[in-house]
Parts: sequence; structure tokens; C-alpha cells
Amino acid sequence: MKPGLKLSTMQILVIGFALVILIGGLLLCLPIASRDGQSIPLLNGLFTSTSATCVTGLVLYDTYTQFSLFGQIVILFLIQIGGLGFMIVAIMFSMVLGRRIGLKERALLMDSVSALKLGGVVRLTKKVFVLTLSLELIGAAVLAARFIPDFGTAKGIWMGLFHAVSAFCNAGFDIMGRIEPYSSLTHFAGDVLVNVTVMILIVAGGLGFFVWDDLTENGLRFSKYHLHTKLMLVATAILVVVGTALFFLFEGSHSMAGMDSGERVMASFFAAITPRTAGFNTVSTADMSAGGTLLTMVYMIIGAGPGSTGGGMKVTTVLVLVVAMIARTRNREDLNVFDRRLEDRSLHRAATSASIYLTLALGGAFVLCAQGATLTDGVYEALSGMGTIGLTRGITGSLGSVSRIVIMLLMYAGRVGSLSVAMAVSRKKAYAQTSVKKVSEKIIIG
Repeated sequence: MKPGLKLSTMQILVIGFALVILIGGLLLCLPIASRDGQSIPLLNGLFTSTSATCVTGLVLYDTYTQFSLFGQIVILFLIQIGGLGFMIVAIMFSMVLGRRIGLKERALLMDSVSALKLGGVVRLTKKVFVLTLSLELIGAAVLAARFIPDFGTAKGIWMGLFHAVSAFCNAGFDIMGRIEPYSSLTHFAGDVLVNVTVMILIVAGGLGFFVWDDLTENGLRFSKYHLHTKLMLVATAILVVVGTALFFLFEGSHSMAGMDSGERVMASFFAAITPRTAGFNTVSTADMSAGGTLLTMVYMIIGAGPGSTGGGMKVTTVLVLVVAMIARTRNREDLNVFDRRLEDRSLHRAATSASIYLTLALGGAFVLCAQGATLTDGVYEALSGMGTIGLTRGITGSLGSVSRIVIMLLMYAGRVGSLSVAMAVSRKKAYAQTSVKKVSEKIIIG
């Protein structure tokens, strides 16, 4: 590094996540991290660490049968750091130690939580930290109450805590291997308490920190919410309702065959919530119909909200593109929604982010298919990695080294943000403003 070289906030965030992944991978490779006392290969340790830090859930090993309690604790810490954002965790430690939070740290926090302005970002960070721990502890208590009768007090409490953190952080990691390896929550498909608790935690984590700040400030007064909050709440409700209806329609004779009406409705709700970034499943993804598989992939692309614990292209990015499409078909220039006009740069940023996202995902799918995966499995796995979803059709463990590295890169880009990664590796002068503009010329579009 050159003397005096200054890193941008994006570069610090990108490098910070990479360092957390590296440290986590090395810890998971220690003999103490595995049940059999044997070290796992470095690439596999880094893959697991990347999946946990990027809150994805794609695994090469069943978490319970492979990793000891130490290994599981490392994974849980990586999930928590990745879900909150390492900058939030670092700043909270600094505040506990009494250190002053400067402008640079505030700028990093602003990018980390996707805040709209610099003012009040420290207050928002504190609220995010407290709210996250509160929801996770409440979820852990509810789940522990269900698991203790089956697994005993100590194991039941640990399982409740692990799955509550994993659900709120939209990670999809589970330790249900004590029942059956790689089973996720399929053994609890008919359990109302487990399903409802996990779904609430997933949605809460996926809404985004800014939305929760708005909700706590304005209560149930919808008219007082910021436009971002209104869009996230309405879009999330539509996605859940429409997805539930479609999964109920598609999967009755496939992955949900044999379920009664109540179980099928609950499984459909879960299937509509989890593919947008969570990674848990209560039905076999490999047994899904073609329609259900395609719908899952579409939801993987959409993802969760900006500044949330989830990934994906982001709900607001997709919404801006949809609003722009509607406006153009009506021959309107302005992008209006909820009696507000979106900023002119919103469409440019959304289009850029979506283009980079889809290019990386399709590029990853191409590599996986070239390495032997079928078209459906390759696209599904690549979208799951890029969207930090964690759902799989069962090919993760059989991926070769090249494919594993590609999935790691997709998970990393998906969590940090594809546009953020592109901006971090680009030279600053590429974004410099200039008073001299090129001569414009029209081309034919469409």
C-alpha cells in the first residue's frame, strides 16, 4: 500500500468483510472446531466462513454433525457480525470503551446501515444494536420453549438461540442435524410455533434497519412514514401474499404432497418468505415443481431491503425498475409513487445495480454449468449464492474447487453489494465530475 493512500468508505467495508471471512475461516479449520478433532481443508473452512459472514447458509458440511460446540459458536458469531455489519459491531465496541466516533466512522456507519443522512447515524446504530439483540433473545426464548421438551434444557436453549440469530440475520444455518443431516426445518413443517417465530424473525431482519427506526418513531401512523418505509412494507406484504397463493397452487402435488390444508397453507407462507434471503426450508427444494422452482429463483433475485440483514438485488431496486417501466409505457418522464417523485438518479443507480447483479449471477451460473451442473441446478445455486439465500437443490457438497470459489465470490459480492464492490475496486478518478461533456448522439432503443 502506498504511503498516505486513503481508502474510501466502500473500500474499508469491502476489505473489512474480507478480513472477517479470513479470520473465521482459519478458526473453523482448527481441529477444535470439528467434532472428530480433524482439521477441514482451508478452502472448505473459507467457504463456510464466507457463507456465515455473508449470511447465506450454503454449506459443504452439516453444521451439527461436522462442527463442535466451538465451531458452532464461531459460525454464530460470524452470522451475527455479517447480519449486523462488522462496522456496527466495531463501533459499538468503541462506544463501550469510551472512544469518540469521528466523521469517518459516521460515514462508514451510514454506508453500513444504508442511512439516508449522516446526522443521527450513531443514534440509529445504537437502536439497531438494541433492537437486534432484543428480537433475537425473544425469538430464542420462544424457540427454546419448544425445543427443550425434545432435546433437554441446555441443548434446547442453545438450539433456540442459534436458530433465532440465524433467522433474524437471514442466514439459514441450522443445527437440526441432530435429527437428520441437512434437514433444515423440514421436521417442523407442521409446527405452528416454530414456523411463525422463524418467519417473523426473517421478515423483521429483512425489512431493514431504517424501516425499523421509522416504525419505532412513528408507530402505526402510515402517513408519517418515509417513502422508503412505505414502499418496503407494501412490497413485502404483496410479495408474501402473492407468493403464498402461487406456492399453494404449484406445490400441492409436488413438495407439499400429503399435507393437509392447514400444513399446506403454512408451508406456502414459509416458502414465500424464505427464498427472498433466509435459506431455511420446511419442504424439499429438490421436489419442487418447475413453477415453484422458477418462483423461488425470482424471489431470490428480488431479495430483502437495503440496510437489512438480507441480500438479493433489493426490493427497492426492483420497485424502481417496475415504476420506471410503468412510467415509460405511459409516456411519462417522472417516476411517481405515493404522491412523491423519485430522485432522477434513483433509476440510474437501480439499473446499474441490477445490471451488475444479474451479470455476476449469470456469469457464476455459466461457470457452474461448465463444471458439470445442470442448467436448473447451476442457475439455482448461483442465484442462491449471489442473493445470500442459502437454498440449494443438493449440489453444494459436490461442487468442485473452481465452483466453490465462484460461489464464495458471489456470496461476498451479494452481501457487501455488487455495486459497492464495483465502486470499491474502481479508481476514484473514474467517478470524478468534469465540466467537459462528450457530444451526445441518439441510438435506437427497443
